[in-house]
Amino acid sequence: MSLLARVNLLLERMLEVLTVFLLLALTTIVIAAVGFRMVGNSFSWYDEVASIGLAWLSFYGANLAALKRTHMGFPGLVSRAPAPIRTTLFILSEAIVIGFFLVIAYYGHFVLEILAWDSLVSLPWIGLDVTQSVIPISAVLFILCELLSMPMAWRKMRSGVNSESEEIETAIRQAEEDLKEHRA
Repeated sequence: MSLLARVNLLLERMLEVLTVFLLLALTTIVIAAVGFRMVGNSFSWYDEVASIGLAWLSFYGANLAALKRTHMGFPGLVSRAPAPIRTTLFILSEAIVIGFFLVIAYYGHFVLEILAWDSLVSLPWIGLDVTQSVIPISAVLFILCELLSMPMAWRKMRSGVNSESEEIETAIRQAEEDLKEHRA
């Protein structure tokens, strides 16, 4: 296994663990808040923490999607284009995405400096710079995920492979295998 593949796998596992942790934490908070609210003892901090948890889950989940190249795109359109146009579209789209997240990371850092003096309303000991740190951190992670997954995406693009069709064929093949196993 190449160094790039190992780094990719390590980052994928770390992001999976983080997103599952955030999902479980958010689920636990919501269920506990509903239970406590039903007995008349609601959490004062629930709304703020739940919305921040959902934002963190969304941002880090998007990083995982970027690493797996399962985020939104137009692979069917690109795979049908002639090779020179495919290459141009690929390079252009990568430059736009990475450029966008460079801007987000750069200005996200400045936002943290501004928010360093403010805190959550319901939990004043938690600074807004901590809660909003997800913005520059996930922007940098998104760029890293794009760069790590780019060689594989480049190979697929050059060969005209449509990743959506590939995923659909894999799902159909798996469903057929499951059906055969179920009938046996």
